[in-house]
Formats: sequence, C-alpha cells, structure tokens
Amino acid sequence: MKNIGWDAYQIFLLVARQGGLTGAAQISCLSPATVGRRMLDLERETGRPLFTRSQTGYRLTPDGQALFDQLLQMEAASRAVDLWKREIGAPALVRIAAGTWGAWLLHRNFSAICTDLDDFRLEFFIAERRASLAHRESDIAIRAVEPEEVNLATVRTGTVAYAPYRARSVRAGAARRYIAVGEEEAISAYLRWPHENRAGEITVTVSRPRSLRDLALAGAGIAVLPCFVGDADPRLERADEEIAELRHGQWLVMNSDDRHRREIRTVVDRMTKFFKGQAELFAGRHPNRGF
Repeated sequence: MKNIGWDAYQIFLLVARQGGLTGAAQISCLSPATVGRRMLDLERETGRPLFTRSQTGYRLTPDGQALFDQLLQMEAASRAVDLWKREIGAPALVRIAAGTWGAWLLHRNFSAICTDLDDFRLEFFIAERRASLAHRESDIAIRAVEPEEVNLATVRTGTVAYAPYRARSVRAGAARRYIAVGEEEAISAYLRWPHENRAGEITVTVSRPRSLRDLALAGAGIAVLPCFVGDADPRLERADEEIAELRHGQWLVMNSDDRHRREIRTVVDRMTKFFKGQAELFAGRHPNRGF
C-alpha cells in the first residue's frame, strides 16, 4: 500500500462527519463526484471497505469507524500543536460544536454568551453529525442525546419540540407541498421525517437545513423546523400539530477534565442560563397557530 496523504484522510473525516458527499464537498470546495472518487481511491489503497453507501448517505463500516477513531487522535495531536504555536500570548480559545439551528440561535443572541470584556475567543463547528469530545475536537457541544461516553460532564437544558411550518401568506387550504433536505444529508430525525412520512408531498429538496426556513418564508411549502425557530418568527405559522415523536432532550456536554477551565465554565454557565431562559420556546409552548 502506497503512502496515503493527510489530505485524503481529511476528506475522509469530512465525509464521515457530514454523513455524505454533498456536505463534505461544500466544506472542501471539491465536487461531490471528486469526493466520491477520493473515497473509492482511499478504500482501494487501504484494501478495506470504509463506508456503507445508501440513498440516506454514507455510514462508516467497522473498518471505517476504526480508521475514524485513529484519525481523530492524529487530528487532535495536530490541532494541539497548532494551538500551542498560535496561542503563545494569544487569548484562550473555546470551541463550540452545534447543529444548524442551535448555532443559528446562538449567533442571533451572541451577546448572551460573549461580551467585549471577555479575554477568550470562540470557534463554532456547525454540523448535523454529533461531535466527539473524546479527542478534544470541541470544548462544548450541544447534543440531543445524553452522552454515554466516559469522562464527559453534562448539563440538561430542557427539551426541544418540532412542528411543520408554512408562511402566513400561504392559504391554509393550499396544496400541501413539503420542503426537505435531500435524503443523503438527512442525518437528524427531524430531517428524515418528511421522507419517512410525506415522501409523496415533497416538491423541493435542499442540501442544507438552513434553507428550509428561507424557503418556507418564501411560500415554497411546508418545512419541519424546531419550534424555537418557527414559533419565534411571526411570519411563520404551524401547518399542523407538534410532531410528538421528534421531541427530545437537550444537553450541553464538555470534557470532564476541561470543564473547570475558567473560560469554558464561563461559556457553559452563560449558555445554560440562556437556554433555560428560553425553555418554553424550545418546548413548543408558544405556538404561532395557523391550523
């Protein structure tokens, strides 16, 4: 087996984290076809199947997971060296991993977690795939499932509800057209729900969850969104009742060894206060009714 360049492994990590070619292509600025070929080349060079491919995306095989775990350690070591070089005399860095809408809400309320007087920096990693903290990929993560990994500390912040939303300008009796993220990128349960329950009514697909709200506002159809997104926008209304099976808890997760670092503790405390202050909105108890 010839030597495999680190760039090939980096693309592999992107595909594994994004769960498919499209997300990895957008981040790497390569075409999906090129990313797909690079993964086939990597499988040939390693002599092992790394992914199970399906219409719903790319899933790691046992060999792929083993390689992923090894590369996380290499990536963490490389990142630690880079941080060590960059942070001589620089403010501390706090890395936050969040899904599309969690990051969207934090960015809209940035002053709730960071002020002009803070002596640390923030870095956001935004993806639907669950972030790992075991190898210090991130310092704080927002998760929809309570972690089972050892050496992780958690703070439960409440529950998150979901419902279908449409623009208020759309007549209630109009044809029920759904907007959905493409099946390959539909990693989260709420993104899969339209494919599993309204497949025949999907008329528009997109590659990023962030576009669902924009298209719903434009009157393109109905989008399944977290209630803290849909109910907070007076231009949207619920097209139906809450989708009860999508409701889940929400946790802030951090590495047990790092949680007492002053800058991490500060950000966690602020995020906890903010999320708990929005608990009713997260739980879907302030609906913009329309059905």
